Amino acid sequence: MSSVRTPEGAAPAAVPPAPVRSGFAARAWRTVRSSRPAAIGLAIVAVHAVVALLAPLLTPYHPTVGDASHALLGPGADHWAGTDAYGRDVLARVLYGGRYALGVSVAGTVLTVALGTVLGCAAALRGGWLDDVLMRVLDAVLSIPSILALLVIVTALGTGPAVIVLAVAVVYIPQVVRVVRGAALAVVPADYVTAARARGERTWSILRREVLPNITDVVCVEFAMRASWVVLLISSLSFLGFGADPPTPDWGLMVSENRTAITVVPMASLAPILALATLVVGLNLAADGLSKAWGVDRIREGS
Repeated sequence: MSSVRTPEGAAPAAVPPAPVRSGFAARAWRTVRSSRPAAIGLAIVAVHAVVALLAPLLTPYHPTVGDASHALLGPGADHWAGTDAYGRDVLARVLYGGRYALGVSVAGTVLTVALGTVLGCAAALRGGWLDDVLMRVLDAVLSIPSILALLVIVTALGTGPAVIVLAVAVVYIPQVVRVVRGAALAVVPADYVTAARARGERTWSILRREVLPNITDVVCVEFAMRASWVVLLISSLSFLGFGADPPTPDWGLMVSENRTAITVVPMASLAPILALATLVVGLNLAADGLSKAWGVDRIREGS
Protein backbone atom coordinates (compact mmCIF):
# COMPACT_ATOMS: atom_id res chain seq x y z
CA MET A 1 0.00 0.00 0.00
CA SER A 2 1.45 3.36 -0.99
CA SER A 3 1.69 6.12 1.61
CA VAL A 4 1.38 9.85 1.15
CA ARG A 5 4.70 11.66 1.75
CA THR A 6 4.66 14.93 3.64
CA PRO A 7 7.40 17.50 4.22
CA GLU A 8 9.55 16.79 7.27
CA GLY A 9 7.92 18.13 10.41
CA ALA A 10 4.57 18.68 8.73
CA ALA A 11 1.46 16.94 9.99
CA PRO A 12 -0.02 14.38 7.63
CA ALA A 13 -2.94 15.63 5.59
CA ALA A 14 -6.30 14.75 7.09
CA VAL A 15 -8.44 12.49 4.97
CA PRO A 16 -12.07 13.73 4.93
CA PRO A 17 -14.53 11.13 6.16
CA ALA A 18 -16.95 9.57 3.75
CA PRO A 19 -20.29 11.36 3.77
CA VAL A 20 -22.84 9.67 5.97
CA ARG A 21 -26.22 9.37 4.31
CA SER A 22 -29.06 9.20 6.79
CA GLY A 23 -31.71 6.57 6.24
CA PHE A 24 -35.04 7.42 4.70
CA ALA A 25 -36.96 6.47 7.84
CA ALA A 26 -34.92 8.88 9.97
CA ARG A 27 -35.31 11.66 7.43
CA ALA A 28 -39.05 11.04 7.18
CA TRP A 29 -39.37 11.23 10.96
CA ARG A 30 -37.52 14.56 11.02
CA THR A 31 -39.80 15.83 8.27
CA VAL A 32 -42.94 14.84 10.16
CA ARG A 33 -41.66 16.55 13.30
CA SER A 34 -40.86 19.75 11.41
CA SER A 35 -44.04 19.86 9.29
CA ARG A 36 -47.18 20.57 11.29
CA PRO A 37 -49.63 19.65 8.47
CA ALA A 38 -47.88 16.32 7.93
CA ALA A 39 -47.84 15.58 11.66
CA ILE A 40 -51.53 16.44 12.08
CA GLY A 41 -52.54 14.44 9.01
CA LEU A 42 -50.60 11.34 10.03
CA ALA A 43 -51.98 11.64 13.57
CA ILE A 44 -55.55 11.67 12.21
CA VAL A 45 -54.85 8.61 10.06
CA ALA A 46 -53.21 6.85 13.03
CA VAL A 47 -56.27 7.54 15.20
CA HIS A 48 -58.52 6.01 12.54
CA ALA A 49 -56.28 2.94 12.33
CA VAL A 50 -56.18 2.46 16.11
CA VAL A 51 -59.94 2.92 16.45
CA ALA A 52 -60.58 0.40 13.67
CA LEU A 53 -58.29 -2.17 15.27
CA LEU A 54 -59.79 -1.67 18.74
CA ALA A 55 -63.41 -1.58 17.54
CA PRO A 56 -64.41 -4.78 19.43
CA LEU A 57 -63.15 -3.19 22.66
CA LEU A 58 -64.82 0.18 22.07
CA THR A 59 -68.38 -1.00 21.55
CA PRO A 60 -70.39 -3.91 22.98
CA TYR A 61 -72.61 -4.15 19.89
CA HIS A 62 -72.13 -6.31 16.80
CA PRO A 63 -72.02 -4.25 13.58
CA THR A 64 -74.30 -6.54 11.57
CA VAL A 65 -76.75 -7.79 14.21
CA GLY A 66 -79.75 -5.58 14.96
CA ASP A 67 -82.88 -5.51 17.05
CA ALA A 68 -86.04 -4.51 15.17
CA SER A 69 -87.64 -3.31 18.39
CA HIS A 70 -84.87 -0.69 18.72
CA ALA A 71 -84.90 0.60 15.12
CA LEU A 72 -84.51 4.30 14.27
CA LEU A 73 -83.54 5.41 17.76
CA GLY A 74 -81.84 8.73 18.33
CA PRO A 75 -78.60 9.15 20.27
CA GLY A 76 -78.92 8.05 23.89
CA ALA A 77 -77.15 6.39 26.78
CA ASP A 78 -77.44 2.91 25.24
CA HIS A 79 -76.71 3.91 21.64
CA TRP A 80 -74.51 6.99 21.53
CA ALA A 81 -75.11 7.60 17.81
CA GLY A 82 -78.54 5.96 17.65
CA THR A 83 -79.62 3.01 15.54
CA ASP A 84 -80.50 2.52 11.90
CA ALA A 85 -83.64 1.14 10.26
CA TYR A 86 -82.61 -2.42 11.12
CA GLY A 87 -81.93 -1.69 14.78
CA ARG A 88 -78.14 -1.89 14.38
CA ASP A 89 -75.94 0.38 16.48
CA VAL A 90 -74.66 3.21 14.27
CA LEU A 91 -71.49 3.81 16.27
CA ALA A 92 -70.54 0.14 16.09
CA ARG A 93 -70.99 0.14 12.31
CA VAL A 94 -68.91 3.30 11.96
CA LEU A 95 -66.07 1.88 14.08
CA TYR A 96 -66.04 -1.44 12.25
CA GLY A 97 -66.48 0.39 8.94
CA GLY A 98 -63.03 1.85 9.40
CA ARG A 99 -61.61 -1.65 9.05
CA TYR A 100 -63.17 -2.13 5.64
CA ALA A 101 -62.30 1.38 4.46
CA LEU A 102 -58.68 1.22 5.58
CA GLY A 103 -58.11 -2.41 4.64
CA VAL A 104 -59.41 -2.25 1.09
CA SER A 105 -58.02 1.26 0.48
CA VAL A 106 -54.53 0.40 1.72
CA ALA A 107 -54.46 -2.83 -0.30
CA GLY A 108 -55.62 -1.02 -3.44
CA THR A 109 -53.19 1.85 -2.95
CA VAL A 110 -50.21 -0.43 -2.26
CA LEU A 111 -50.90 -2.47 -5.40
CA THR A 112 -51.47 0.66 -7.48
CA VAL A 113 -48.36 2.52 -6.34
CA ALA A 114 -46.13 -0.56 -6.46
CA LEU A 115 -47.04 -1.51 -10.03
CA GLY A 116 -47.16 2.12 -11.16
CA THR A 117 -43.70 2.79 -9.72
CA VAL A 118 -42.15 -0.22 -11.43
CA LEU A 119 -43.75 0.61 -14.78
CA GLY A 120 -42.90 4.33 -14.53
CA CYS A 121 -39.26 3.65 -13.68
CA ALA A 122 -38.95 1.02 -16.40
CA ALA A 123 -40.41 3.37 -19.01
CA ALA A 124 -38.01 6.15 -18.02
CA LEU A 125 -35.00 3.85 -17.82
CA ARG A 126 -35.52 1.88 -21.02
CA GLY A 127 -37.13 4.63 -23.12
CA GLY A 128 -37.54 3.99 -26.85
CA TRP A 129 -40.45 1.93 -28.11
CA LEU A 130 -41.34 0.64 -24.64
CA ASP A 131 -41.88 4.16 -23.34
CA ASP A 132 -43.89 5.18 -26.41
CA VAL A 133 -46.18 2.13 -26.39
CA LEU A 134 -46.74 2.22 -22.64
CA MET A 135 -47.60 5.91 -22.57
CA ARG A 136 -50.04 5.61 -25.47
CA VAL A 137 -51.83 2.70 -23.76
CA LEU A 138 -52.00 4.66 -20.52
CA ASP A 139 -53.36 7.70 -22.34
CA ALA A 140 -56.17 5.53 -23.69
CA VAL A 141 -57.00 4.25 -20.19
CA LEU A 142 -56.90 7.78 -18.76
CA SER A 143 -59.45 8.92 -21.32
CA ILE A 144 -62.08 6.75 -19.59
CA PRO A 145 -63.73 8.34 -16.52
CA SER A 146 -62.62 6.59 -13.32
CA ILE A 147 -66.07 5.82 -11.96
CA LEU A 148 -67.22 4.46 -15.34
CA ALA A 149 -64.20 2.14 -15.59
CA LEU A 150 -64.83 0.93 -12.05
CA LEU A 151 -68.49 0.22 -12.75
CA VAL A 152 -67.60 -1.78 -15.86
CA ILE A 153 -65.05 -3.89 -13.95
CA VAL A 154 -67.27 -4.67 -10.95
CA THR A 155 -70.23 -5.38 -13.24
CA ALA A 156 -68.19 -7.88 -15.23
CA LEU A 157 -66.30 -9.52 -12.35
CA GLY A 158 -68.71 -9.04 -9.46
CA THR A 159 -68.30 -7.29 -6.15
CA GLY A 160 -65.95 -8.14 -3.31
CA PRO A 161 -62.74 -6.73 -1.80
CA ALA A 162 -60.42 -8.51 -4.26
CA VAL A 163 -62.33 -7.22 -7.29
CA ILE A 164 -62.44 -3.68 -5.89
CA VAL A 165 -58.68 -3.71 -5.23
CA LEU A 166 -58.08 -4.88 -8.80
CA ALA A 167 -60.45 -2.25 -10.20
CA VAL A 168 -58.74 0.52 -8.24
CA ALA A 169 -55.36 -0.59 -9.56
CA VAL A 170 -56.57 -0.61 -13.17
CA VAL A 171 -58.03 2.89 -12.80
CA TYR A 172 -55.18 4.62 -10.96
CA ILE A 173 -52.01 2.88 -12.21
CA PRO A 174 -51.80 5.11 -15.33
CA GLN A 175 -51.74 8.26 -13.19
CA VAL A 176 -49.07 6.85 -10.89
CA VAL A 177 -46.96 5.81 -13.89
CA ARG A 178 -47.03 9.35 -15.27
CA VAL A 179 -45.97 10.88 -11.93
CA VAL A 180 -43.18 8.36 -11.26
CA ARG A 181 -41.95 8.46 -14.85
CA GLY A 182 -41.62 12.24 -14.63
CA ALA A 183 -39.54 11.93 -11.45
CA ALA A 184 -37.41 9.08 -12.85
CA LEU A 185 -36.61 10.99 -16.05
CA ALA A 186 -34.74 13.52 -13.92
CA VAL A 187 -32.63 10.73 -12.37
CA VAL A 188 -31.83 8.59 -15.42
CA PRO A 189 -29.23 11.02 -16.93
CA ALA A 190 -27.27 11.13 -13.64
CA ASP A 191 -23.64 9.94 -13.62
CA TYR A 192 -24.28 7.07 -11.20
CA VAL A 193 -26.94 5.62 -13.49
CA THR A 194 -24.59 5.96 -16.47
CA ALA A 195 -21.83 4.25 -14.50
CA ALA A 196 -24.15 1.41 -13.54
CA ARG A 197 -25.04 0.91 -17.18
CA ALA A 198 -21.36 0.96 -18.13
CA ARG A 199 -20.71 -1.80 -15.56
CA GLY A 200 -23.28 -3.92 -17.37
CA GLU A 201 -25.84 -4.05 -14.55
CA ARG A 202 -29.28 -5.32 -15.38
CA THR A 203 -32.23 -2.98 -15.73
CA TRP A 204 -33.91 -4.27 -12.56
CA SER A 205 -30.70 -3.81 -10.56
CA ILE A 206 -30.29 -0.23 -11.78
CA LEU A 207 -33.94 0.50 -11.05
CA ARG A 208 -33.73 -0.93 -7.51
CA ARG A 209 -30.33 0.43 -6.47
CA GLU A 210 -29.96 3.69 -8.39
CA VAL A 211 -33.36 5.05 -9.44
CA LEU A 212 -35.83 4.05 -6.73
CA PRO A 213 -33.81 5.39 -3.74
CA ASN A 214 -33.69 8.82 -5.39
CA ILE A 215 -37.43 9.13 -6.04
CA THR A 216 -38.67 7.75 -2.72
CA ASP A 217 -39.98 11.18 -1.74
CA VAL A 218 -42.19 11.36 -4.81
CA VAL A 219 -43.47 7.82 -4.29
CA CYS A 220 -44.39 8.46 -0.65
CA VAL A 221 -46.25 11.68 -1.46
CA GLU A 222 -48.02 9.94 -4.32
CA PHE A 223 -49.04 7.11 -1.98
CA ALA A 224 -50.60 9.48 0.55
CA MET A 225 -52.42 11.51 -2.09
CA ARG A 226 -53.60 8.45 -4.01
CA ALA A 227 -54.88 6.83 -0.81
CA SER A 228 -57.28 9.72 -0.19
CA TRP A 229 -58.72 9.37 -3.68
CA VAL A 230 -59.01 5.59 -3.33
CA VAL A 231 -60.96 5.96 -0.06
CA LEU A 232 -63.43 8.31 -1.73
CA LEU A 233 -63.75 6.14 -4.82
CA ILE A 234 -64.42 2.97 -2.84
CA SER A 235 -67.02 4.75 -0.72
CA SER A 236 -68.67 6.07 -3.87
CA LEU A 237 -68.89 2.52 -5.25
CA SER A 238 -70.51 1.31 -2.05
CA PHE A 239 -72.96 4.21 -2.10
CA LEU A 240 -73.98 3.28 -5.65
CA GLY A 241 -74.44 -0.36 -4.65
CA PHE A 242 -71.36 -1.77 -6.43
CA GLY A 243 -69.01 -1.97 -3.47
CA ALA A 244 -69.46 -3.70 -0.14
CA ASP A 245 -72.36 -6.12 0.08
CA PRO A 246 -74.95 -5.66 2.85
CA PRO A 247 -74.76 -6.01 5.79
CA THR A 248 -71.02 -5.24 5.64
CA PRO A 249 -70.21 -2.21 7.82
CA ASP A 250 -69.01 0.27 5.21
CA TRP A 251 -69.29 4.05 5.34
CA GLY A 252 -70.54 4.50 1.79
CA LEU A 253 -73.06 1.71 2.20
CA MET A 254 -74.26 3.21 5.49
CA VAL A 255 -74.99 6.54 3.83
CA SER A 256 -76.87 4.78 1.04
CA GLU A 257 -78.96 2.70 3.43
CA ASN A 258 -79.89 5.56 5.75
CA ARG A 259 -80.29 8.52 3.40
CA THR A 260 -84.07 8.05 3.19
CA ALA A 261 -84.35 8.34 6.99
CA ILE A 262 -81.98 11.28 7.38
CA THR A 263 -84.73 13.50 8.79
CA VAL A 264 -85.61 10.86 11.41
CA VAL A 265 -82.13 9.65 12.47
CA PRO A 266 -79.62 12.07 10.93
CA MET A 267 -76.67 10.55 12.80
CA ALA A 268 -77.08 7.31 10.87
CA SER A 269 -75.93 9.20 7.77
CA LEU A 270 -73.84 11.97 9.33
CA ALA A 271 -71.62 9.67 11.43
CA PRO A 272 -70.14 7.74 8.46
CA ILE A 273 -69.83 10.98 6.49
CA LEU A 274 -67.82 12.57 9.31
CA ALA A 275 -65.62 9.50 9.61
CA LEU A 276 -64.94 9.49 5.87
CA ALA A 277 -64.29 13.23 5.79
CA THR A 278 -61.79 13.18 8.67
CA LEU A 279 -59.87 10.27 7.11
CA VAL A 280 -59.63 12.01 3.74
CA VAL A 281 -58.60 15.30 5.39
CA GLY A 282 -55.89 13.48 7.32
CA LEU A 283 -54.49 11.83 4.20
CA ASN A 284 -54.55 15.11 2.27
CA LEU A 285 -52.81 16.97 5.11
CA ALA A 286 -50.13 14.29 5.24
CA ALA A 287 -49.60 14.41 1.47
CA ASP A 288 -49.47 18.22 1.31
CA GLY A 289 -47.17 18.47 4.33
CA LEU A 290 -44.71 15.90 2.98
CA SER A 291 -44.87 17.45 -0.48
CA LYS A 292 -43.95 20.91 0.78
CA ALA A 293 -41.30 19.67 3.20
CA TRP A 294 -39.55 17.56 0.56
CA GLY A 295 -40.04 20.03 -2.27
CA VAL A 296 -42.00 17.58 -4.41
CA ASP A 297 -43.78 19.44 -7.20
CA ARG A 298 -46.59 17.07 -8.16
CA ILE A 299 -47.67 19.25 -11.10
CA ARG A 300 -44.19 19.25 -12.54
CA GLU A 301 -43.84 15.51 -12.01
CA GLY A 302 -46.82 14.90 -14.28
CA SER A 303 -49.80 14.37 -11.96
